[in-house]
Amino acid sequence: MQRPPFTALAAVYDAIMADVEYDHWADFVLTYARDGGLELAGASALDLACGTGGFTRELAAVGLHVTGLDGSEDMLREARARQPTVEFVAGDLRTFTLPERFDLITCVFDSLNNLLTPGDLAAALARAAAHLKPGGLLAFDVNTRLGVRELWEGDAIEGLAPLPGGGEVHYHWSHHHDTGADLGVVQAFCRIEEGGELREFVETHRERGYDPADLEEPLRTAGFARWEIVEYPDYAPPMPDVPRVWVFAWAQA
Repeated sequence: MQRPPFTALAAVYDAIMADVEYDHWADFVLTYARDGGLELAGASALDLACGTGGFTRELAAVGLHVTGLDGSEDMLREARARQPTVEFVAGDLRTFTLPERFDLITCVFDSLNNLLTPGDLAAALARAAAHLKPGGLLAFDVNTRLGVRELWEGDAIEGLAPLPGGGEVHYHWSHHHDTGADLGVVQAFCRIEEGGELREFVETHRERGYDPADLEEPLRTAGFARWEIVEYPDYAPPMPDVPRVWVFAWAQA
């Protein structure tokens, strides 16, 4: 029943995450990019940690030439089935190498929090910087340390979601903070009833929180020319108690 992260979850991920506002996030990112002078007509984009392609879909919908990259073949299988005209490739955020460079690179839904050491985060930011065109933009969000400590009120979420082919998934995800490791730990339990069959699994997900102060040095070391760390949805400077921040980092022109 215990499965590695982002394996068994892939088949029911979109059902559980049906309310995620990928479209609003895309508008937030693209508005910032346009206001910053990035020409999006005919532009290329790389969506890192794309998962099943929810955010990738929004980038493609506005006419961007999009590639999605993820470390989970199970998630990529779902993404390819949903968006057969988009290129999806497998890769590790810390080490990936692609033959092209991009105008825009994104990494959303606290995906970088899955990198559990500052060194891994720095490596991922360096790889992103290396794949940007001159003057290109990297946009990502991360949960802060507070956000990882206090992920959900009551430290659990539970629900029942319908599946596209019939049936349903019951999920109960519990959270605790491992103070020794300074990591948030989520036990993601799912029970799937589909086609008269019942199956269950648990995946354990870990995240490290990154505050704005933790991001400055790796962004500088990666070679970004300038960056801004803001809150969603108003681009305001982050308050000390914010659970999540967004980062917009520009490559050298």
